Amino acid sequence: MTSILDRAFETARALPCWQGTPQISQLGGGITNINLRVSDEAGEYVVRFGEDIPEHGVMRFNELAISRAAHACGLSPAIHHTAPGVLVLDYIPSTPLEATDLHDTDTLQQAVHLIRTLHCDVTQKVRGPVLTFWVFHVLHDYAAFLSENTSPHTPLLAELMLEAQALEKAVGKVDLVLGHNDLLPSNLLRAEDRLWLIDWDYGGFNSPLFDLGGLATNCGLSPDAEHLMLETYFGTPPDRDLMNSYGAMKCASLLRETMWSMVSEITSKIDFDYAAYTADNLARYRQALSEYYSQRGSK
Repeated sequence: MTSILDRAFETARALPCWQGTPQISQLGGGITNINLRVSDEAGEYVVRFGEDIPEHGVMRFNELAISRAAHACGLSPAIHHTAPGVLVLDYIPSTPLEATDLHDTDTLQQAVHLIRTLHCDVTQKVRGPVLTFWVFHVLHDYAAFLSENTSPHTPLLAELMLEAQALEKAVGKVDLVLGHNDLLPSNLLRAEDRLWLIDWDYGGFNSPLFDLGGLATNCGLSPDAEHLMLETYFGTPPDRDLMNSYGAMKCASLLRETMWSMVSEITSKIDFDYAAYTADNLARYRQALSEYYSQRGSK
């Protein structure tokens, strides 16, 4: 039987955008899409395969619109070709960052400046219909999906939704910007002279605190590094109100990653241990929530 990867190779080889015979290999990374690296007589490219994923709010028209805007603002590689379920991008010689790379002060500040450019410039540049990614809506939608599909995590949902409701109230009023909303360190690439930001599956309008909180949790930033991140982004040391809002959104970002994995346990065909990923993120979420309320002196 032909595997998903074999079909991806066949589809990539048949695309009409190549000059000469394409050379194709699998590209590592990604727990939502299959990614291939292709070279032809004109250059090197990345081919991303992915259909709409309604249960995760992933719509490819949205990814394409934001990818174009991000390239126009100098954050992401150029689009070489598109087809239904396929996005071909220029290949950037680079290395995906790991969490520990963001523990370096200079690298962290470079990443924050990239995020700031995203929030300021791509927000203005993006065209056409674009989704909103409000994490608390996402969480409630995930809870409904998990309940309807008899997830083994269903007994946890009532408590998690009460916690989400309290976190949303603690976040308070937000600014609205175009966010990446999936700031895993591997979505930041280190090229010879700069960082690049890739993979816009979950892009959409959101609070800037979600990207900052996601970066912090995905990279295991220390409290001092978080203060530096916030001061670099906002241009002033964070006050108590900002820290409270940020802390709540940071917890929400971990809960979203946890519930994303719970849903993926049911739906994804990618070869990945989602159950272990769920357990790890649930433990990290509970730890972060406990620390957040401890710092606020409340529950």
